[in-house]
Amino acid sequence: MRMKEMVRRTGVHERLLRYYEQQGLLSPRRLPSGYREYSEADVETVRRVRCLLTAGLSTSVIAQLLPCLRDEEGRLVPTCPDLVAELLAQRDRMTAQIEALHTSRGLLDEVLTATPADLKQAASTAGAASMAGVGAGSAAAAASR
Repeated sequence: MRMKEMVRRTGVHERLLRYYEQQGLLSPRRLPSGYREYSEADVETVRRVRCLLTAGLSTSVIAQLLPCLRDEEGRLVPTCPDLVAELLAQRDRMTAQIEALHTSRGLLDEVLTATPADLKQAASTAGAASMAGVGAGSAAAAASR
């Protein structure tokens, strides 16, 4: 299938498909004309890549993992022992990031809790005025076109 059909089947933009190819995640066949020709296996690869990106993995990590995954009834199943170790390390990294974000949010909550009521009121009024200005600016810009 050609690029436009691949985009339709996967919901992934052409630029992103090219990026996946540059990163070694996807290897479509090239026709003598230079056009890319994708297979059903490429559709599945893109779906795997999207799933792993959603899980928080980088494209460089995904490039290492793809050869060690198989699809089993809609689930990605590791096939290499090293992959399991890498996934555990990635999970630990994510857990540490989540804990750091919870700590940061807690500190921000403490600051916000200590904010005097009159400042909170002024901030909410200023925020509403700012949002109204954004809408008005957008409308004025659209009207001038």
